Amino acid sequence: MRFVIVTGMSGAGKSTALKKLEDIGFFCVDNLPVMLIEKFAEISHDDKLEVDNVAIGIDIRSGEALGQLSLCLEELKRHDYNYEILFLDANEKALVKRYKETRRKHPLSRGGRINEGIERERGKIEFLKQRADYIIDTSSLLTRELNTELEKIFVRGEAYSNIIITIMSFGFKYGIPRDSDLVFDARFLPNPYYVPELRPLTGNDSAVADMVKDCEEYGIFMDKLFDMIKFTLPMYKREGKNQLVVSVGCTGGKHRSVTVVNDLYKRFDTLPYTARIYHRDITKDRIVKGE
Repeated sequence: MRFVIVTGMSGAGKSTALKKLEDIGFFCVDNLPVMLIEKFAEISHDDKLEVDNVAIGIDIRSGEALGQLSLCLEELKRHDYNYEILFLDANEKALVKRYKETRRKHPLSRGGRINEGIERERGKIEFLKQRADYIIDTSSLLTRELNTELEKIFVRGEAYSNIIITIMSFGFKYGIPRDSDLVFDARFLPNPYYVPELRPLTGNDSAVADMVKDCEEYGIFMDKLFDMIKFTLPMYKREGKNQLVVSVGCTGGKHRSVTVVNDLYKRFDTLPYTARIYHRDITKDRIVKGE
């Protein structure tokens, strides 16, 4: 049996997560009073109930009782009630945007600014984040992407690393992405731009990809690039980073960088990390003379 405590920042997607867990067969209860958690765990572990998986939503709405949750969790362990903590997080910018879009009031804003309520909440629930088994940062996740992450953890039982890697292609002439953590330059590779029939195509087309890959340096570069990223990921995770943006650029962001990013994305299938792919400038068609 899996007993999952779903918690995190208000507006980070707890309701969506509980709904998804319910869809995949969990018995879900939201905003359960802290004083009832131990009794609920006892009932849930009763074979007569015939419930395989349970999820409860706990968050800042518990008020002052939230401070008693640490003691409650220790009691669960003492009684051998195994539990997992799923923590939904998001950065301040994303949370403020969501509150403004829904016109909801933050439970701790006290009639003031949303930012102030977010700051108070983060301080009050930090202890849960520290104890979490799974941390999902939803700042840039779509609902379907969050659902995919939940399926990986609670349906397919895949290893979860609490870090999401975005692999992005871009064009240097449009500027380096500001949110990049690692930036690599693919402009040394053969450029399909100078082949008239390939110029209007992109790295998603096999003819372009084949030309970019048709040099001795390509395979060596990809092996070294992937090895370096694979080497640094555990250290980024150790430092508490849960989002990493790896950007690969070429001149226009349509040919070489797209090819490299597509190849790099495929290689992440061999690692226990969640990877996303994004081609920032692939649809831009502005031509710079001498590209």
